[in-house]
Amino acid sequence: MDIQPNTARSPIGGCLFTVFTPTFNRAHTIHRVYESLAKQTLTDFEWLIVDDGSTDETADLIEHWRSEAAFPIRMYRQENSGKHFAINVGVREASGELFLILDSDDACADNALERFAAHWSDIDPSIRYEFAGVTALCSDQLGCRIGCEFASSPCDSNWLDQRYKFKIGGEKWGFTRTSIMREFPFPQDIVASCLPENVVWDAIARKYKTRFVNDVLRTYYIEAHNNSLIHSRGSMKRNAAGSRVQKLLELNENIEYLASAPATFAWAAVQYSRASFHVDVGLPGQWRALRNGWARLLWNIAWPAGYARFLVDSGLERRP
Repeated sequence: MDIQPNTARSPIGGCLFTVFTPTFNRAHTIHRVYESLAKQTLTDFEWLIVDDGSTDETADLIEHWRSEAAFPIRMYRQENSGKHFAINVGVREASGELFLILDSDDACADNALERFAAHWSDIDPSIRYEFAGVTALCSDQLGCRIGCEFASSPCDSNWLDQRYKFKIGGEKWGFTRTSIMREFPFPQDIVASCLPENVVWDAIARKYKTRFVNDVLRTYYIEAHNNSLIHSRGSMKRNAAGSRVQKLLELNENIEYLASAPATFAWAAVQYSRASFHVDVGLPGQWRALRNGWARLLWNIAWPAGYARFLVDSGLERRP
């Protein structure tokens, strides 16, 4: 069905999980999601899809699966607007207590939902309100773990500490309480640009904990992701608006972690300036948007490198 222009929200609690899949022209890979969900050992979930303007056979596939699946499937269609728009629609329409994003070119373990539910139940109910959700590990399609394990399992922390203090990197996968996703929607003033999801995850991390576990529950198909539009040549120019927002928020809101990760923030300053030039924000505008002295100091050092990267991007764009 097409998305209706209203702001009504689906009631939470119809099921435990809403497994949400945003998709755009992934008819050749989305079967991985369906096949994974059909094998789940926990069945208290719905599958919610938002089709971001696909022109392939995605809708026909979903209709076919709806007729045979043992779990509820709902699909909404929108004009091509970007993943962040699709997530906002999914959150609005979700009826599950817990919101789990499974991309349209990935798969998951047969017991993924069961393990997530068990880890969630293990959190003392008296303090569960402090937690946004549970996050686990990923492997690639060959079964090799991607990125670092967490220092302990379980580990109760937040994403900012994990990234900046503990240097935990690599693809991870987890759910978030639907009520919290509704508390932190993605900004919708950026269209036709990839908006990094850290814009929301970092905001959540400043208020809520996450339980991190070393279960490997998602299969991340590296080749499929590397062939996506956001990895192709010239992607910085196309996605500059979203990148600028994310790097500006990092410099303004996360600067307390500067001592733990100085190189990370120095690079953020370069990327902030680079993206700003792409969206025609000059040096005075870049300076005014920064709200603390450390961020401005980093920017003062980094903007020449950002401008150099901008010039290289512009040269690549002009190539045939």
